[in-house]
Amino acid sequence: MPFLLDGNDRLQSLSWTLTGNHWWQRGTLRCFRRVRLYGFLFGLMVTFLIMAVYILTGERKGLLLTPSPYHFGSLINSSPYNLSFSKDYSSIKQVVKSIVSKVEFSSRQVPDRKGLLYSEPQMFSIIPNKFLSKVKNPCWYEEYPGNGTEDPYGKNLYALYSRRFRAVFDHLRSAFRKHLYNTAGKQYRIRCLPYFYIIGQPKCGTTDLYNRLRLHPEVMFTTMKEPHWWTRKRFGIIRLSDGFHDRYPVEDYLDLFDLAAYQIQEHLLRNETTRQKKHNIIIGEASASTMWDNNAWVYFYENSTNGEPPFMVQDFIHAVQPDAKFIVMLRDPVERLYSDYLYFGIANKSAEDFHERVSESLQLFEGCLSESSMRSCVYNTTLNNAMPVRLQVGLYIVYLLDWLTVFKMDQILILRLEDHAANRKYTMRKVFDFLKLGSLTEQKEAEITKSPASNTRRPADKSLGPMLPITKEILQEFYFPFNQRLTQVLKNDSFLWVTDTEDAHN
Repeated sequence: MPFLLDGNDRLQSLSWTLTGNHWWQRGTLRCFRRVRLYGFLFGLMVTFLIMAVYILTGERKGLLLTPSPYHFGSLINSSPYNLSFSKDYSSIKQVVKSIVSKVEFSSRQVPDRKGLLYSEPQMFSIIPNKFLSKVKNPCWYEEYPGNGTEDPYGKNLYALYSRRFRAVFDHLRSAFRKHLYNTAGKQYRIRCLPYFYIIGQPKCGTTDLYNRLRLHPEVMFTTMKEPHWWTRKRFGIIRLSDGFHDRYPVEDYLDLFDLAAYQIQEHLLRNETTRQKKHNIIIGEASASTMWDNNAWVYFYENSTNGEPPFMVQDFIHAVQPDAKFIVMLRDPVERLYSDYLYFGIANKSAEDFHERVSESLQLFEGCLSESSMRSCVYNTTLNNAMPVRLQVGLYIVYLLDWLTVFKMDQILILRLEDHAANRKYTMRKVFDFLKLGSLTEQKEAEITKSPASNTRRPADKSLGPMLPITKEILQEFYFPFNQRLTQVLKNDSFLWVTDTEDAHN
């Protein structure tokens, strides 16, 4: 993140009026911003040198998530990244106009299975090609070689890292032995992957959807929400600010499904002598980073596709379970960005500060587009780490088109938060139908649909009020061509978000 002025200093220095579509500033603020720019560029240079030392020594554990070495020089030295930090209205409008003129939706090169196997051999050695035929959820039995005294979760990094879930793993330990399946002198344990994934987007209602869906008697989730395994933990990212640690193996991820797997196993064994072909319990996984976050690619895969990730999250999921289902909740990207800004622990938040961060991010994005393709800029780790707000997360269509290179449209359910807030019964029924769940009693459906919304905006953040009208206008112009393409792909004009009001603060 760039070095930023203290919020009080900014407010004391800032003097603006919106007359004749101009943004007036004092000379002292320009001076401070010039100093901040130099500090920002110096900081990037230092982090690059630190990362180079770690890479050369082969040491990644504890490495901070600095901007990636790929395209690093272009971010600092190339003339397109001439950051003036001017908030003059006409200047920022010109930046947005330049971005819009460069919007294009190119297709990606899908990697072959051989390349995927080579890059993640351990994952493919654990997950089989076929699953149990009598179970709706993708499950299988694997031989368990452990002895009677070994702790099956003793090395699980989720259990070691999170105190919050130690009690859950204590319960798993106590239930583990009695769920081993003995046959032919060997012991087997049941393993499962999710039947469906809630994959995005952040601040679009995924927590509320998760909390309602887990109340359905046929649905179970991982022992923890947001495991972020596909995007972060398998690369050793615990928190984005902490850097790289030991990579979480796929076995640690699979352990998170054991509680649900035990219930599936109990029903499976009970029904072995019946004619029932499918068991109705399914498992879900909810990580709002899955759809968009490929920021770790530059540290682990070769830069062989002109700045674009050669392997993406969806490639690996498709390789191990091509029939998986996905649920995406979207929201007006303009409001999503403001909610995203308010959610994170930024000191001295304000509508003015948000406008400043948006303007800086737009200039960075426009600079990238002057020398690179749209796709490479969206997945440019250096750029994503440098932008003060996450503009790229709201470019929904870019991510969706890439997911559609490996999955079919009927495997992905796209919802709008605005529709969900207005009529939860309608959206939840769409979800139930999509997952082919059984019917509910009126009482149970009411319990699921009428409970208060989850993860709503904090009172302190609500008191800051809406974003500035000028900021909203700029962002609407920026996101419009992306929303327009989204409506074409989904054949639904409501994804233009031109008539919605903010009726849900998530």
